[in-house]
Amino acid sequence: MIQHKLIEACKNNDRRAQLKLYNQYCQGMHYVALRFLKDPYEAEDAMQEAFIKAFAKLQQFTGEVTFGAWLKRIVINKCIDKLKAKKMELVAINEQVLSSAEEDDNWQVDDGIGMEEIKQSMENLPEKYKYPLMLFLMEGYDHEEISEILNISPVASRTLVHRGKKKLQQELKTIKNGTGY
Repeated sequence: MIQHKLIEACKNNDRRAQLKLYNQYCQGMHYVALRFLKDPYEAEDAMQEAFIKAFAKLQQFTGEVTFGAWLKRIVINKCIDKLKAKKMELVAINEQVLSSAEEDDNWQVDDGIGMEEIKQSMENLPEKYKYPLMLFLMEGYDHEEISEILNISPVASRTLVHRGKKKLQQELKTIKNGTGY
C-alpha cells in the first residue's frame, strides 16, 4: 500500500493499516527512544505512547514533512517528557547571560576515534549538554527545532551545543591520548 494511502486508511481508523504503519516504523522509533532513555523497557514504553498519540493526532498530519520525521518528533518529545517526569534537569541555565556561539568552531574528532567511543563519551556529558548535542549531531535537528523541543531559546541551543562539543572533544582527547591535551 502506498504511504499516503496507508496514512489515509489510518485516519479512518483502519486497524490493519495502523498495524502495518506501526510495523513499518516501530523498530526505528524504538532505537530513537533508546538513545534518550537508555533502558529498553522505558524506551519501548515511550515509543508505544508516542504511537498512541500519533494515531490519536493523525488528523493533524499535513504531509509537510515525511510521516517518519513527524513521528520521530513525537517520540523524542515523549522521551523528553519521561525524562522531565523523572525530575532530571535538562537545562539549568540563565539565558540572560548566554552569548551566541559560533557555528564554525573547528570541532574535529581524531580519525582513530570510532562512533561507539563518541556515543560512550556523550553519555558522560552533563545532561544540559548531552540532549542538545544528541539532537544536533545524532538526530540532525537545527537550533530552531532543538529550541522548540527543549523549550529553550535558539541562542541557548547554539551555546549548549557549542559547549557540549567542546566537552565531548575534551573527553575524546582524553580517551585518545590519556590526557586532555
